[in-house]
Amino acid sequence: MSSLRETGHGAASREEGKRAARRVSRRRRSLRPYLLIVPALLLTGGILYPFGLGLYYTVFDFAASTPQPDVVGLENYRRIFGQSAFWESARVTVLYAVGAAAVETVLGVGVALLLFRSTRVGRVLEKILILPLMIAPVIAAIMWKLMLQPSVGVINHLLEPFGLGGVQWTDTPAGALLTSIAVDAWVYTPFVAILALAGLRSLPTSPFEAAAVDGAGWWFTFRRLTLPMLWPYVLVAVIFRFMDSLKVFDIIYALTEGGPGDSTVVLQIRAYLEAIRFQRYSFGISYTIVLWAVVYLAAMVLVRYLGRIQTRAAEVRR
Repeated sequence: MSSLRETGHGAASREEGKRAARRVSRRRRSLRPYLLIVPALLLTGGILYPFGLGLYYTVFDFAASTPQPDVVGLENYRRIFGQSAFWESARVTVLYAVGAAAVETVLGVGVALLLFRSTRVGRVLEKILILPLMIAPVIAAIMWKLMLQPSVGVINHLLEPFGLGGVQWTDTPAGALLTSIAVDAWVYTPFVAILALAGLRSLPTSPFEAAAVDGAGWWFTFRRLTLPMLWPYVLVAVIFRFMDSLKVFDIIYALTEGGPGDSTVVLQIRAYLEAIRFQRYSFGISYTIVLWAVVYLAAMVLVRYLGRIQTRAAEVRR
């Protein structure tokens, strides 16, 4: 009798132990989502804290000449939008971003189409293609600045047989802007080409086979099949390049330092000049906040457009 009681007591203890283990397991499972989200929260805090601090500084008049800064509210933003220099910098920034994104898209898609037919030469060119992406943009700009020197640069020496040996590449406002866009395209066209090439290789083959059976030409196939299905991949590259070009600093500053005059002073360089060279810290930070707002709005519009393009591409695939 006593042994039966002990056996029953032991079974009850084991059952109680299993229930306790299940409770602990359920508690751990319920905590797991919160533990997984901790890195994301830390990362978000690491992003938002400096941004919020910068935003806070813009309501003061921090500067080297004002050791006791006062609260000025939105005065820094009012001064920015009242400056003709701001609107000129905004115009140059938009011209640069649109020009760089357009040139890199056209060249990148063209290169991807050439490399799509996988040959031995194409595979070698693919490896060479990524070399500019391995060079820091500021180093690429300095390298091109040396090569474009009017008197000793190698580019003018190469052009001499064609009667173009004395080109002053960055001495005029238009020349400085176009040269900066060209250097940007040299660095980043491979990025667009690689994304477009990956997109081309992921396209379904059945629509192209059906078009070939119907006797469709290359241009018709490219315009009605390749481009609509490829456009979402290209647009991702365009979004990245356009946003990056709006924030450009290194290439232009290393190549022209914003000159001649202020003709290539984009918004990022204007913020640097105000905050670092002229030591008007709050005013310079206000420039970066305005630039952030411009980039954010542009990104929102382009991402929304990307959603529509993806829907159309899915319809073409069907």
